[in-house]
Amino acid sequence: MIEHLNYFLSYDFVLNALIAGTLAGILGAVVGYFVVVRKAGFAAHALAHIGFTGATGAALFALSPLEGMLIISVLAGMMMGAYGNRLQRSDLAIGMTLSICLGIGMLFLTFYRGFAGHATAILFGDIFGVSHRQIIQTLVLSALSLGTLLVFSRRLLFVSLQPDLAEARGISLSASSIIFSVILAISVTLASQVVGILLVFTLVIGPAGIASRFCRTFWSGLATSVTIGLLAVWIGILLACFTNWPATFWITMIIFFLYLITEAVCRYAFRGA
Repeated sequence: MIEHLNYFLSYDFVLNALIAGTLAGILGAVVGYFVVVRKAGFAAHALAHIGFTGATGAALFALSPLEGMLIISVLAGMMMGAYGNRLQRSDLAIGMTLSICLGIGMLFLTFYRGFAGHATAILFGDIFGVSHRQIIQTLVLSALSLGTLLVFSRRLLFVSLQPDLAEARGISLSASSIIFSVILAISVTLASQVVGILLVFTLVIGPAGIASRFCRTFWSGLATSVTIGLLAVWIGILLACFTNWPATFWITMIIFFLYLITEAVCRYAFRGA
């Protein structure tokens, strides 16, 4: 087992996958916990799929899907953030925006005449295809996002839990929401490299949702979310090496089974206590 593990780790593409997965897992778990607290799960889901338009458009013009998705997702995130706390009550507007973006993305995909595997990687992820350039991009974006979250964490938490009181104290709900939505857009873009656009919800929301069921304090929940996200990514990538099955499959299955265990414990063990 150890010999096989050392053998796989000797390849650059495996190391790149672990580095990119670690960065995306940390950022996704941290941002995802704020998403759970803010109850903005649908907005996070929509941002990932809206980014599909940017990714397919970029592929159509022989550009990096990561850059295309990042641009579209950040712009959409800024527009969503402008709604401030009203975002939770604008599901119809988000849904309609999501629909038209998916339609345009499918049009771009129809025009695309390149390698079919490129389109599959956009939808389902290709963690083993991450390049050194993408590693650097991921590192810079993750550092900026986590640094911004660290600076604004208290304000974002206050706005998320007590929006009316925060506004009464002079905190701009729109500005806070725009900052968070941009960070969320970056997070789902990076997570899409690991599990793809269609399954990005798993990596961003899954660990945070599981952590929120057990933890009662913000920081313990955040730490638990990051731990779950990292373990799922690391184990998923290594299992993909050993089995030759997609890392996306293993990551989603790990988080799904952890969710089932969490629900069983919370419903039966805690109920009987």
